[in-house]
Amino acid sequence: MNSCVIGLQWGDEGKGKVVDILAEHSDIVVRYGGGANAGHTVVVGDEKFALHLLPSGSVRPNTTCVIANGVVVDPEVLIEEIGRLAKKGISLAKRLLVSENAHVVLDYHKMEDRLREESLGKNKIGTTARGIGPCYADKAGRGYCVRVGDLRDLDTLRAKLRAIIEYKNKIFKALYGAEPISDAEIFEKCACYAETLALFITDTTEFLHRSITKGKSILFEGAQGSLLDIDHGTFPFVTSSNSSVLGMPSGSGVPAKMVDKFVGVAKAYSTRVGAGPFPTEQDNEIGQYIRERGNEYGTTTGRPRRCGWFDAVAVSYSVTIGAIDSVALMHLDTLSGLKELKICRAYRIDGEERHFFPANTARLANAAAIYETAAGWDEDITEVNDFNDLPTNAQDYVCRLEELTKKPITMIGVGPKRSQTITR
Repeated sequence: MNSCVIGLQWGDEGKGKVVDILAEHSDIVVRYGGGANAGHTVVVGDEKFALHLLPSGSVRPNTTCVIANGVVVDPEVLIEEIGRLAKKGISLAKRLLVSENAHVVLDYHKMEDRLREESLGKNKIGTTARGIGPCYADKAGRGYCVRVGDLRDLDTLRAKLRAIIEYKNKIFKALYGAEPISDAEIFEKCACYAETLALFITDTTEFLHRSITKGKSILFEGAQGSLLDIDHGTFPFVTSSNSSVLGMPSGSGVPAKMVDKFVGVAKAYSTRVGAGPFPTEQDNEIGQYIRERGNEYGTTTGRPRRCGWFDAVAVSYSVTIGAIDSVALMHLDTLSGLKELKICRAYRIDGEERHFFPANTARLANAAAIYETAAGWDEDITEVNDFNDLPTNAQDYVCRLEELTKKPITMIGVGPKRSQTITR
């Protein structure tokens, strides 16, 4: 069976844990989009792994890991992650494949990201400044870009970088008055990257199709969340790639029809990082309670996340555009101790009740959440491993979310560890 795990909210839903669990039964785990702006956390025993480019399945020693063509690769981050796992006894030497067609994030992308964000002033998007957007922009522009495969031909890469950086320096000086950057320094870095990464570079699309022919089980891992999709999210407060299910085929070269099951991941509440409309946000003591209980601080940036009630309108939209088969509900334990919970079942926009999510920032900014109330629970549920052993109110809450999203919730997270998961 081939599966795909995707976030149904604004990212940070707990995809890393779900992928890690499902990877036990997968031969191959594929990261197909985004870049080092994504942060996936996996907890094994008392050990916590924070991954940004490597697939979450990389902590399982028998799993082949693929970074596919849709990812923008920061070589410095990737090499650091490979080394960090190696120090913990987890080798990727013979089981990591990196697409030759993936684009490379370099220092000038990060510089451009930072300069552009600063120039926006109060209209900042809230980028992580990891160079992701500028790299995807260069990819679309085609003329000034570096792909992973270029690291195998350093002579050609040297000439290419000279032309790219001459162009970038003109732009940076004209728009931002910035000091020029050195193409020689960036080339030297690339030469070091090439030495380390050369053995991993291959045609991952060919590899995946050969693997499918052989009957291998493949797990596709999404980054960020569906509501951050550049085409179908809350534009412009989105990421720079198709972070919904819709990005999987183009990001990996594998058609969606070859995936047997799509698993959507959602938190038992809502969060988002950075700017953008957020109808169920609780900028109050409730939001702070959720933030502290759920440790809602960014894996990549450390920024505090905005927190609010579960938004069934938003999640149902992601379920619809992704043809999701089942839902994994994470962080249910975070809500313990709240006497009363609220669920957004609809929006009111311009006096009209709406049940379909408007992926339009102006309309969403005018949306007022229509809530229904559910009873909370006080019990600590972090050691519960059977759905029927949950407090009645917790069971009722989960069942109501199923009714509103019209999809079965087959996995429930009650803590960060693998063992803290209820399977239904």
